[in-house]
Amino acid sequence: MHEMAITQSIVDAVCERLDGERVRALSIEIGAMSGVAPDAVRFCFDLAAEGTPLAGARLEISEPPGRARCRACATEFRMDDPIALCPCGSADVQVTGGRELRIRSMEVL
Repeated sequence: MHEMAITQSIVDAVCERLDGERVRALSIEIGAMSGVAPDAVRFCFDLAAEGTPLAGARLEISEPPGRARCRACATEFRMDDPIALCPCGSADVQVTGGRELRIRSMEVL
């Protein structure tokens, strides 16, 4: 389960930027095409945050959808599957969104 390692890295990154404050809420973004399961991150968060300034913090996760642009017909479309096919049938697409994995904000006490 790589989500535990990812969640621990998120907690570590936030803790490195704190100056003794406690975190009330943490907002992160996990794109649909990132390969990271938001539910697994939610499950791992309390364990990773235990004993840190994030213990007891509320975790908010936004999940932007996958987006792509077809190189053949220039259509931009939403991707719901990691195997990207344009509605025109072409597989020559460029993924333009949904790969995000970032810390958006945190609310400190």
